[in-house]
Amino acid sequence: MPQGIGQKQKPSAFKDRGKPSSIRYSNISAAKAVADAIRTSLGPRGMDKMIQAPGGDITITNDGATILKEMQVIHPTAKMLVELAKAQDIEAGDGTTTVVVLAGSLLSGAQKLLDRGIHPTTISESFERAATKATEILERMAVAVSLENKEALIRIATTSLNSKVVSQYSSLLAPMCVDAVLKVASPGNADLGDIRVIKKLGGTVEDTELVDGLIFTQKSSTPSISRVEKAKIGLIQFCISPPKTDMENQVIISDYTQMDRVLREEKQYILDICKAVKKAGCTVLLVQKSILRDALSDLAVHFLSKLKIMAIKDVERDNVEFICKTIGCKPIASVDHFKPEMLGYADVVEEVPTGESKIIRVTGLASPSKTVTLLVKGSNKLVLEEADRSIHDALCVVRCLVKKGFLVAGGGAPEIEVSQKLMEHAHSLTGMEDFCFRAFAEALEVIPSTLAENVGLSPIATVTELRNRHAKGETSAGINVRKGIVTDIMDEHVVQPLLVSTSAFQLAAETVRSILKIDDIVYAQRT
Repeated sequence: MPQGIGQKQKPSAFKDRGKPSSIRYSNISAAKAVADAIRTSLGPRGMDKMIQAPGGDITITNDGATILKEMQVIHPTAKMLVELAKAQDIEAGDGTTTVVVLAGSLLSGAQKLLDRGIHPTTISESFERAATKATEILERMAVAVSLENKEALIRIATTSLNSKVVSQYSSLLAPMCVDAVLKVASPGNADLGDIRVIKKLGGTVEDTELVDGLIFTQKSSTPSISRVEKAKIGLIQFCISPPKTDMENQVIISDYTQMDRVLREEKQYILDICKAVKKAGCTVLLVQKSILRDALSDLAVHFLSKLKIMAIKDVERDNVEFICKTIGCKPIASVDHFKPEMLGYADVVEEVPTGESKIIRVTGLASPSKTVTLLVKGSNKLVLEEADRSIHDALCVVRCLVKKGFLVAGGGAPEIEVSQKLMEHAHSLTGMEDFCFRAFAEALEVIPSTLAENVGLSPIATVTELRNRHAKGETSAGINVRKGIVTDIMDEHVVQPLLVSTSAFQLAAETVRSILKIDDIVYAQRT
C-alpha cells in the first residue's frame, strides 16, 4: 500500500541534530540533579543538609543558597543554578530553594516539549512571556502593606524564620529584625550594610539582643579601665609603637649610651603621641588593625592607662566606616590631625562579660544614628552560623517590603493561582505557544507538591484539592503545614513579600532560557 493513502499526514515537527540534542539533554539532566538535591529542604518541614568541607568543618543548614555555595559542583550548567540561587539571594534574600526547584521543574517541562518536536527558541521565548504574565497575575493578587503596620511585618519575618533550623526562636528574632530594618530604612530602600551582626559563642539564641550602639568583640587593651562614662571616642589609623623604616636595614649600636638614647627617644616618641591624645580630650581610643607592626606597644598601653584612656586595638579596616557613621567620629590618619572636632561621643563605654570572654558595649550615642547592631549568641558554632544566616534572610524579607510594599499568601497558594490563570490564558493562544504556556503552568505546581511531600501529605491529593479550592475563587487557599490540611493561608498569617515570588519566577525563567539556548559546550584553551 503506497505511503500516505488512507493515512493522515503527520505535521512536520522540528527534529534536532544529534550532538546539540545530546548536549541539551545533558545540560537539563545536570541542572535537574542540582534541583532534586535541595528539593527536600523546601518549606518549614524541609530537611537539613550536613555539608562537610575538605578541612573537616561541618555546616548544617536548609538554606538553598548556602547549600549550593558549599556544594562541589563540576558540570558548567549545574553551576548556572548555583549562580541562580546567588542572584535570588541578592535580589530578595529569601526563596533561594524555591527558585532552584522551580527552575528544575521548568526544565522538566521543557524536556517534554523538546520531545514533542518544539524548537528550543520557541520554548524559551514562550517561557519568557509566561513569566511576564505570571508576574502580572501575582501583582493583581498582592495586598498592599504599610511599613507602619509593624504586626504585618513581624508576621512576614516569622514566616521566613519558620523554615529555618532556629524556627523555635522566631517569636524573638522576628521583632528584632523588623526593628533593625525600620531603623536604617530610607524611602524605597534599606541598606543592610548599616545593620552589623556580631556573632558571639556562649549562651543560647534566646540571649540574642538588638543594641542601639556598637559592640566590639575585642577586650580592652588597658585592663585597669573597664568603664568610661561621657566618653569622647577617637579612631586612629596609625600605630602607637616605635616606628619602623620603610626598607629593611640594620642599626648597629656599639655602646650602652647609644642604646640608652634609643630607648629614651622611643619612650619620648610614644609619650608625645599619648599626650596629644589626652590633650584633645579623648577618653576612649580605637586603634585600627595593623599588619606591619604592633598597633599598641606595651609602653603605649602603660602611658594610656596612666592617662585614664581606654584603648581598644585591632579594629578591622572594613568596620571603620560603620563605626564612624554610628558614633559620629572621623578616622584620624596622623597624630597632627588629632583634634577635638574629630572625636565622637557616647554616654557609656563598658567592658561586659559574656560566656567565657568579654565584649565592649558603646551605648547612649549623642546623635541618633542610622545604624544598629545585632548581637547573636549560640551554644555552638553550628547553631551560631545558622542563626546568622536565618537572621540575614529575615532582614532581607523585611527589606523587600521597604522596596516594594506588597505581600502575597504563602503555602503554595500563589503558585497554584498563577498556574490556573496561565492555563486559562493558554486557551486564548494558538500553535506552539499554547503548549509552552501549559508546560510553564504545570511546572509551577512543583512548589505546592514539594511542600506537601515534605510535610508527609499526599502530593497528588493536596494539589488536586488546591486546584478545586482555587477554581472556586479561594485565591489564598494554601497548605497549612502545622495542621497538615489545606486552609486559607492569610488567616494563618503565612505571608511573604511579593518581590520574593516575582523575582523567583523571572530569574528561574531567565536561567531556563539560557540553558535551552545552549547547543554545544566548547572548552577554552589554556593561556
